[in-house]
Amino acid sequence: MLKFSMCPDKNMEFETARTRQAVSAPVDLIRVVAVVLVVLLHASIESYTGLTLNAAQGALYWWSSTIYNSLSRVSVPLFVMLSGLLLLQPLKVKEPIKAFLKKRFSRIGLAFGFWSAIYFAWSHFIYNTPLTVTSIIQGLLTGPYYHFWFIYLIAGLYLITPILRVIIAYGERKILRYIIIVWFVGVGVVPLFQLFSGYQVDTYLILIAGWIGYFVLGAYLQKVQLRTSILITILTVGYFWTAYGTWEMTFIFHSLGQYYFFLDSLSVNVIGASVALFILLSRFRFDWPGTSHPYVGKVAHAISVNALPIYLLQLIVLESLHKGFLGFKISLWTMNPIIEIPLATFVGLFITLGLVLLMRRVPGMKKIIGAGD
Repeated sequence: MLKFSMCPDKNMEFETARTRQAVSAPVDLIRVVAVVLVVLLHASIESYTGLTLNAAQGALYWWSSTIYNSLSRVSVPLFVMLSGLLLLQPLKVKEPIKAFLKKRFSRIGLAFGFWSAIYFAWSHFIYNTPLTVTSIIQGLLTGPYYHFWFIYLIAGLYLITPILRVIIAYGERKILRYIIIVWFVGVGVVPLFQLFSGYQVDTYLILIAGWIGYFVLGAYLQKVQLRTSILITILTVGYFWTAYGTWEMTFIFHSLGQYYFFLDSLSVNVIGASVALFILLSRFRFDWPGTSHPYVGKVAHAISVNALPIYLLQLIVLESLHKGFLGFKISLWTMNPIIEIPLATFVGLFITLGLVLLMRRVPGMKKIIGAGD
């Protein structure tokens, strides 16, 4: 039976230790998995176009990139569901809207401004992107770099949170189920129907779309009971469907022009895998900071509380590794992709973490880069 746990709120998926202790789910674990998968995603999409490969090598590169890409597609859904778990607690409905929005937008606003300036400079000096008033304004409106879409997603979820809090605090569980079902049909089932039937459904029919469903799922799934074997099956099928479906769309149904259909975070297969993994991770009960694994706990917590700056900085680190800017090169152009992609992921993650920890030591920088407590 579904029950809601109640805890004091601080920030979104980058909340304080006090909030983390009050929530029954292992917040650090979920966030660390999400961060690792985000870096894996960006490591797996390095372009190798122009690299001379024979048929067997081409297949190896394509399948390696696609499989790692498929495994990582649950990353942002995990972040959003964790945010729903932390923010959509019934007691929080009493928090004044103005105070809620001011507290959160002041934080992501500082981080957005700082990292936007960094990426404007990076694009200009590394890729010769024009830096004009028009390009800066447009960049601020749509994102200075392609991974900034997550910041706009966070802002959008902040805006809808006060409304969803009321629904969750005063509505019945069946209302949440209804929201989730309508969302799932709209973002997952309808596009699948359109893809294979050739018929189009008017977009006005389903108005609950986007990432709202993942956000609500975070609050809804906390006490959902499913056998572990069922969850592992759903996760496995979701991962297989993502990779194999991408192969079919690329080489069998390429005339449809929907090569990345099953890699979309809002596809049926990714939704199923994300939900299954979130529930599985939520069931872990162990004390990382305890005596048996103190170092692992410290590293996990460091990654967890610095998730936002790690997310924003890691692309510069990965691209530096790919280009050899750090004195050594980890790239699909120089290594076997089966080894290179996970190697770039973990080297990139820990270099990024180290840089973030150094930045935190500068007075006043913790808030500017968006780091948590």
